[in-house]
Amino acid sequence: MDLRSDTVERAQRLKHLHAEHRPLVLPTVWDVWSARTAADAGFPALTVGSHPLADSRGADDQEGQTFEEVLAAVAPIITAVDVPVSVDLEAGYGQRPADLVAGLIEVGGVGLNIEDTVHSEGGRLRTAQEHATYIAGLRAAADDAGVPVWINGRTDLFLHAEDAAAVLDEAIERLRALEQAGADSVYPVRIQDDDALLAAVTAAVSVPVNSTAHPVKHDLERFRRLGVGRITYGPLLQFAMTDAMKGVLGPWAP
Repeated sequence: MDLRSDTVERAQRLKHLHAEHRPLVLPTVWDVWSARTAADAGFPALTVGSHPLADSRGADDQEGQTFEEVLAAVAPIITAVDVPVSVDLEAGYGQRPADLVAGLIEVGGVGLNIEDTVHSEGGRLRTAQEHATYIAGLRAAADDAGVPVWINGRTDLFLHAEDAAAVLDEAIERLRALEQAGADSVYPVRIQDDDALLAAVTAAVSVPVNSTAHPVKHDLERFRRLGVGRITYGPLLQFAMTDAMKGVLGPWAP
């Protein structure tokens, strides 16, 4: 199977996995070791997180790396495992949607996460229409390329709000706009500990809702009960591994 056919097959597999698993858990990895470890543990798909990737490379999160640097870093991760890999592409690194999709496909990525905080422009939040238009551009580019890239449309509205509950209606409008624009799943960050908000969001859209989870502190069945369709760890798996490593090394420290 050539690289192009393999990428299409992995993209189709990722789509089927989202239908088969509710929720589908995609461990957030950052290098070849973590990716192979997660795949060997039995997970059928993975995602590369921008925060842990940046930390592993001594760079800053929030687009502290260029798009080209990110692609160079994720390429060996994707080729090291036989499972589909999605990539957190932050706000798009200033790239046109077509260029973002082309670069992802070139390294074998079959899913992407795209957020509405524009780090290159002072951390402003895209308008709902602006973000939906960008998502629609990604969908069109993937369709034109013939690869069914899984698009996870993220909003940081809750993250920026002083009172998350006060922006629920606006967040739902944003998520519905992303769904209509072609997002395969939607990702409202920073509400993983609020049952009421998670339940309200999952009831408001028809595509899977992605939630952040801590692999130690959170419970999978709770997310399933609340209707969450997809789980990623963000930086929290790396944080948990850091805590574990400190615990192992502590008795040996001078």
